[in-house]
Amino acid sequence: MDLNFNKNEDHNKLQRSALRQRLAKVKLGGGQKSIDKQHEKGKMTARERINYLLDPKAKSIEIAAFAGEDMYEEHGGCPSGGVVIKMGYIKGVQCLVVANDATVKAGAWFPITAKKNLRAQEIAIENRLPIIYLVDSAGVYLPLQDEIFPDKEHFGRIFRNNAIMSSMGITQISAVMGSCVAGGAYLPIMSDEALIVDKTGSIFLAGSYLVKAAIGETIDNETLGGATTHCEISGVTDYKAKDDKDALDTIKNIIDKIGDYDKAGFNRAKAIKPKENPEDIYGIIPKSRSDQYDMYEVIKRLVDDSEFDEYKAGYGKTIITAYARIDGWAVGIVANQRQLVKTKSGEMQFGGVIYNDSADKATRFIANCNQKKIPLVFLQDVTGFMVGSKSEHSGIIKDGAKMVNAVSNSVVPKFTIVIGNSYGAGNYAMCGKAYDPRLIVAWPSAELAVMSGNSAAKVLLQIETASLKKKGETITKEKEEALYKEIKDRYDAQVSPYYAAARIWTDAIIDPLDTRTWISMGIEAANHSPIEKQFNMGVLQV
Repeated sequence: MDLNFNKNEDHNKLQRSALRQRLAKVKLGGGQKSIDKQHEKGKMTARERINYLLDPKAKSIEIAAFAGEDMYEEHGGCPSGGVVIKMGYIKGVQCLVVANDATVKAGAWFPITAKKNLRAQEIAIENRLPIIYLVDSAGVYLPLQDEIFPDKEHFGRIFRNNAIMSSMGITQISAVMGSCVAGGAYLPIMSDEALIVDKTGSIFLAGSYLVKAAIGETIDNETLGGATTHCEISGVTDYKAKDDKDALDTIKNIIDKIGDYDKAGFNRAKAIKPKENPEDIYGIIPKSRSDQYDMYEVIKRLVDDSEFDEYKAGYGKTIITAYARIDGWAVGIVANQRQLVKTKSGEMQFGGVIYNDSADKATRFIANCNQKKIPLVFLQDVTGFMVGSKSEHSGIIKDGAKMVNAVSNSVVPKFTIVIGNSYGAGNYAMCGKAYDPRLIVAWPSAELAVMSGNSAAKVLLQIETASLKKKGETITKEKEEALYKEIKDRYDAQVSPYYAAARIWTDAIIDPLDTRTWISMGIEAANHSPIEKQFNMGVLQV
């Protein structure tokens, strides 16, 4: 291995270590004191409940662990959005589990909590996956109610989705393991089956204090909406559990009897580990964003037996298109090539940039994968489409639009891995969040933005200095450098993968070595949902 490889490896392993440390902090939720209080009440934490429910030793992935990070500091923070979501297996059945984290503001719903819950429901709807809700929440966080209550993608959408999933035959099971109040009370009752834990679970539209204030009735919360009330008097819940584990065991028994599902029929063979060492990825991905690397070497460490069949290998070289297998599943790979490449005419093309021929090739390949019912995997390291008179005169906008059209209308499941840069329209063409990937994750080396911090800072600096000069201010070299640094630092914070993950622009930041697991579990989930639409690109300027 060369010195550059070793430097890259050290840098990327430090980033992996930082990721693990940040995840460990997130997993403490509201902190150890809050966890201890949960245990004192005889309750498990959200993560303990999920871990008990999921099959031991089976693979699982966590959705949006960094949701809300650094977003609500004036309100005391909202680690992981106050809710934990995992995709895993219960009695061998692939499911989604959504658990309120009562250690974070008593499980209250912040705006990001609603967005994260809606993302879980979106995944369940797209993939027709059973979904289990473990409810323990004080309801809407009132200081931010205006950002969570009335809009289309706010709190009420949760219950609309409950109804839609029920009509689609998607299994929904709720266990009330703590508070379940006000509008939130509808979620378990709109599920197929509802459980409640005796003495710790409660469901009511208004608690005892509000009842007293509203109608003058004096009643305690247990009599108003406890387990005995709802299992023996109102009939609102279907099962009474003696404690958390009893409730979770009941859910396991219900899931164990679910019938088989109609399959989409994606091709799967016996899984083979990559022949090339996946850990080499740490040395391949460069420390500097301006350095080149060979995406072929990354692909070899992600696909089965390190083998793939490249489509149009000699054409449109800044995008790699290839058929391969990942954990046995057949996939079509669309990947940006970060190396300078030479065309047949001898012209050099910048790596990470989409040219006319690359866009044309990718469009054709995406269409082929749709015709063959092969899921698509996008490996993003893209700075955008090529600019300049030559590209404009060659119709780069038209070719780019064709690629965006193909991605938009694709009916096979799409999965996006942001490896490096994800800038501007390149993010769109390579299946960014707006283009409905079933799952989208980032490596710690990723950046998501309109443009790089360096480019953006230069543009913003020009605007700022022009404005100051209009006001008659003298701009010294020192002041210009200070302004540039201030602008770049601010912009760099926003292009961080953690900034994107906090806002659920991606589903996770992952260790590159977990990429195969995410793609494999994603395709397995997608296999629950047969494709019902034909691929059609509509009106297209050829």
